[in-house]
Amino acid sequence: MNDFWNRFPGRDELLTWYAKNGHETIHSVNAHLHTPYSFSAFRDFPQALDMGVAEEVKVMGINDFYSTDGYAEWAQACSSRGIFPLFNIEYISLNKADQQAGLKVNDPGNPGRTYLSGKGLAFPATMDEPFAAALASVRTESNKHVAAMCVKVNELLRSIGSFFELDFEEIRTGMTKGMVRERHLAKAIRENVEKRFVTDEAKRDFYQNLFGGKPLTSPMDAPAAIENELRNNLLKAGGPAFIPEPAEAFLDSELVCRMIRNQGGIPTYPFLADDNNGNFTPFEDSKEEAAKILKERNIWSVEFITTRNSLEVLEEYVGYFYQEGFAVTLGTEHNTPAMEPIELFARKKTALSPMLKEINFKGACLVAAHQYLSATEGRGYLDLNGKPAIEKRNYFEQLGSALIAYQIQNING
Repeated sequence: MNDFWNRFPGRDELLTWYAKNGHETIHSVNAHLHTPYSFSAFRDFPQALDMGVAEEVKVMGINDFYSTDGYAEWAQACSSRGIFPLFNIEYISLNKADQQAGLKVNDPGNPGRTYLSGKGLAFPATMDEPFAAALASVRTESNKHVAAMCVKVNELLRSIGSFFELDFEEIRTGMTKGMVRERHLAKAIRENVEKRFVTDEAKRDFYQNLFGGKPLTSPMDAPAAIENELRNNLLKAGGPAFIPEPAEAFLDSELVCRMIRNQGGIPTYPFLADDNNGNFTPFEDSKEEAAKILKERNIWSVEFITTRNSLEVLEEYVGYFYQEGFAVTLGTEHNTPAMEPIELFARKKTALSPMLKEINFKGACLVAAHQYLSATEGRGYLDLNGKPAIEKRNYFEQLGSALIAYQIQNING
């Protein structure tokens, strides 16, 4: 246990306090936010959390790729603002059976490739061997892959007579907290163009040359859109700087679930759900079949990035999975250059329904209670085999609500 958890009373005292001082309030929650420890729309933690304060979001979850390095900073920055922190992580894994079957899961372009989150990891973060070595290896391979793409970007820049090239180490140390993503390369290109060309016409000419004659379609005052065009034209499949990720860059999905549990977390499946045309991946098309498979794989928590989806689909899927005994949380990611609100909306900035807000808050409460009990008593919502205490879900939700209320009312700094 550390100073953060020492600020809270024991569970019985906490629930007694809540009965006297708490309010049955459904607070606003964003349970999935990337930070500069992976790639983020935010320049730093204060920017993200101050936006949360302004939008009256009371629970916020850090959710970086392959990294728990930001937990201590996140805990302190949240506490100083009266926000309850959730400690999460995200992995890109590979289910080989799904890959061999050609089944697309939650990556619409790659069969078997499966994004998995861990909710409510131990804080301070710990990991035993051989899991720590596996995590270190995949972090190394991920950076090596982006470094190789950086080499190809520089080859392309030289071929068009560019006045600049990219320095991978400069990007790693100046733009990141250690993990470099392809989005950092796109950002570095755009920032160099901004520094070296004065007029919009000169910038557009450069981009058109870089894209092999294809004109830039984004407005010059839309940096996020420009970076997305750079990524799509140069760094994605078919682009001149694209390099397929090696097998070493992906961990087995079951291994990732064991790693998350070893870190004290709850393995969580992030749904893509419906795209702009109403399409689903084959894995997700039937919510009943998806629930069955996830239960078989001992994954009892799901999440949705709400801005991707229609309100109708969110209500259908969130309500169903909650009734099926899953913990359900919602978030925004913010892992692109685009700056969106911290408050959650469905697609087209549609307000969430009361049902969605309530289930999201209940999911955050469960994760909060899991974190707290894991830290203070050694065991949270999952047993030693990773099975959830579904019969005690209401108790965990109540305990988590008490924790969140206590943080909001009593802890500041």
